[in-house]
Amino acid sequence: MVIGEVYRQQKRMFEEGSRRINDRIVSVSQPHVRPMVRGKAGVPVEFGAKISVSLVEGYTFIDRMSWDNFNESVELIEQIERYRQRFGWYPESVHADRIYRSRDNLKYCAGHGIRLSGPRLGRPKRVVGPAERKLMRSDELERNAVEGKFGQGERRYGLGLIRAKLAETSGSMIGMAVLVMNLEKLLREVFWSMWKRAIFTLVNQL
Repeated sequence: MVIGEVYRQQKRMFEEGSRRINDRIVSVSQPHVRPMVRGKAGVPVEFGAKISVSLVEGYTFIDRMSWDNFNESVELIEQIERYRQRFGWYPESVHADRIYRSRDNLKYCAGHGIRLSGPRLGRPKRVVGPAERKLMRSDELERNAVEGKFGQGERRYGLGLIRAKLAETSGSMIGMAVLVMNLEKLLREVFWSMWKRAIFTLVNQL
């Protein structure tokens, strides 16, 4: 079936003189994998699952995982609503890339009293006050933590070494890696709390 679909796609592109086609198969053993043009230096095209995550107090939540490319900015409202379902309230602020600062997202956040980080739309201000500059710097650090989680997952938890053939198996391995990341953070907090309690008890006994 896969070989037949590859033949159909190649034949259609040849007859139409085209160099692209929807849902193009680039791997016979992994027909679910799609090329994603990222435009990064040295790696213009990437292959693999695209993951949209939320980071809440250091804990990672997978909001969407897809083998097809998608515009993550349209997911923001759904992600915020999912946050409310998890915790019972809306977040005070959301720290995201500039691509998320669309008019619809800004309108939604303003209507729910949520501060969406990043520069305002339109012409940037010529003069930025120290308080606003400090807030922008803080927002940037918060946003960098999300990118850092991806790097941490690739270096320490094997997100960059997944070799599973099936889409379902790869998804399970990605989910397990994120689960272990969260468990390790939880254990660090528990041990740190126990350590502080032990030190406090020892000091009181002295």
